[in-house]
Amino acid sequence: MKTKIVYVSLLLLSILSIGQAQTVPVGLLDNSDDYYRRQQLLGNDTSSFMIRPIKVNGAEELNRELFRSWNGKLTLHALPIVWQQQYNSDHPYGINDGAMIPARGYQTLFSGGVAARLGPVTINLRPEFVFAENKDFTEVLEAKNSEFIKHQYASLLNVIDLPDRFGTRSYTKVNWGQSNIRLNLGPASIALSNENLWWGPGTRNSLLMTNNAAGFEHISLSTMRPIQSPIGSFEAQIIGGKLENTGITGQYLGNRPKLNDWRYLSGINLNYQPKWISGLYLGLQRSFIVYQSQMGNGFGDYFPFFTSVTKNSFSVEDGGADKEDLKQRDQIISLSARWLLQDAKAEIYVEYGREDHSKDLRDFVVEPEHDRAYVFGFRKLFDIGVIEGQIQAGIEFTHFENSISSVVRAPVIWYAHTQVRDGYTNKGQLLGAGISPGSNAQTFDLNWVNAWDRIGFRVERITHNNVLYDREFVRNKGDKREWSDIAFTGRYDKELGRFIFNSQFTYVKSTNYQWVVRESNEGSPKNIQMRLGIMYRW
Repeated sequence: MKTKIVYVSLLLLSILSIGQAQTVPVGLLDNSDDYYRRQQLLGNDTSSFMIRPIKVNGAEELNRELFRSWNGKLTLHALPIVWQQQYNSDHPYGINDGAMIPARGYQTLFSGGVAARLGPVTINLRPEFVFAENKDFTEVLEAKNSEFIKHQYASLLNVIDLPDRFGTRSYTKVNWGQSNIRLNLGPASIALSNENLWWGPGTRNSLLMTNNAAGFEHISLSTMRPIQSPIGSFEAQIIGGKLENTGITGQYLGNRPKLNDWRYLSGINLNYQPKWISGLYLGLQRSFIVYQSQMGNGFGDYFPFFTSVTKNSFSVEDGGADKEDLKQRDQIISLSARWLLQDAKAEIYVEYGREDHSKDLRDFVVEPEHDRAYVFGFRKLFDIGVIEGQIQAGIEFTHFENSISSVVRAPVIWYAHTQVRDGYTNKGQLLGAGISPGSNAQTFDLNWVNAWDRIGFRVERITHNNVLYDREFVRNKGDKREWSDIAFTGRYDKELGRFIFNSQFTYVKSTNYQWVVRESNEGSPKNIQMRLGIMYRW
């Protein structure tokens, strides 16, 4: 597998010119991605920010040079040390925290390392250590709920590796974290990596790739900076990787155990910036997952994203079976756009995606809402004049709930699959949006920002798995069981010399937690989440 991927990568690289840039890991610190993205609103960068890790000039401020050879070809750098801590008082809460897990109690992530560069080759060794108390709490299948809800939830767990709790004891893991070895050739690079990836324009959620789960082993071919052409600039990334399961099983598996096998993930992310429309970025993202033992050995098995996007292209004459189904793999595809309005110091972005193929073009045009999900957002900086910095306001909507077409057409639940039954996950967490399958989210942010400093708040509402809720609502003829979280978050981030601190305090009120209807005198479960992150730059 690796030999074929590297061969194709080298073939593509042979047409590119020479150059180099430096990457900043996704979610290095809670404020790091936002800091560099904000610099673009201020006119200091030209990349799309729809392929991350980001490659930016000036990232050297995070590293310290330890050694340089006499000719300058060999250098050694100390990478920043990051210590992230969080605490959940009542039940798991939180997304986009990488190798951390959904857990109650105290949890910590520690990372640091070194980087070396020898000519066009760079090596980043940044392992991560995670510890979580992983305290007991009532899981969905243990809650005082209807048998119908439990059955529906068990059915979901049977087609996705998404456990409520990661075992019954404390959790400790050491992984490769944000480590990689990269060959930089012009505006492109080939990398063997364990990094987190983020695809798409979203800031809180994205459909295909986020840092919600731990990083995964993959080979990638990526542009390191926009490639100029007569019609505009292009950015791209092609990946082939390995997704792992947790091995955590339960009674919901019944007599049909899941395969004890890793999944092959392949994907492509293409972005185009038309030369005629300043600040507009258009993207196409597509990914496939398949169990390694069922994937085949052809070019189309390693790079299925080059195949047709409609099911009719895979139809079999004898009986109308579906070749794509016979391959037992799952596709996700999305289109995205981001419009950067630098004069206004603002941006607007959208991502629209489909889980699985449309039957044909007519099917897509007539019912574009079937099995769709979307992310829509807007951000703006306001100069305030009386003090340094700006006010940054942002709003983002994420929607995974099935549309009305699910009444007459069998719906697909995003990230779950009846054949690839560990779903679109890595080590028990979603690769895409962390708000869980079938959920919706609305997020509003307002912050004062000045370089790395930030003071502000966020209000967020998440309705959990409305696909399951809709089924229960219809069955019980109006018995309202929508599980929604309302979260109020205060933030304070501060740069002090070589240290950067970020802190959050979140109060979460969960209505009908786990779809359990409670009497008014019982009250809704409440959770306090506290987060403290520290980054030290040598």
